[in-house]
Amino acid sequence: MFTLTIKTSSRTQFLDITDEIKRIISKSGITEGIALIYVPHTTAGVTINEAADPSVVHDMNRKLSELIPVEKSYRHAEGNSDAHIKASLTGSSAHVIISDAMPVLGVWQGIFFCEFDGPRTRQAHIKLISG
Repeated sequence: MFTLTIKTSSRTQFLDITDEIKRIISKSGITEGIALIYVPHTTAGVTINEAADPSVVHDMNRKLSELIPVEKSYRHAEGNSDAHIKASLTGSSAHVIISDAMPVLGVWQGIFFCEFDGPRTRQAHIKLISG
C-alpha cells in the first residue's frame, strides 16, 4: 500500500492527484491490474471527472455548496455536517484499471481528492492489485 499526504489550503477544494497516482503505479512495476484509491476521512472524498478544464471542478464545488450549504441548523455539533454529506456523495474510494503501467482514464479524466472541511493535512491510500 502507498500513502499520499495531501495538504489542502481552503475549506473546500478539489486537488488533481492523477500525476501522483501515475507515479505510484510506475514505481510499483505493475503493468496490468487495478489501482484502488481510498480516502480514510469522513469529510473528504475522491472522484474521477474532467481535468482538462478547471472550471468543471469549480462548478462541481459551487453546486455542492449550493445544494448542501454550511449552516447552523444541522444537529452535528462540530459545524461540519455539510462536509460529511458532501463526502458521502463523492464517496471515499475510486478504482482505476491499470494497463501498460498507466491508469486507464478517458482523454479528459483526472482523479481528484475532494476536501470539504479544510484546510487540513489528509491522506489517500493507494492499493495496487496486479492481474
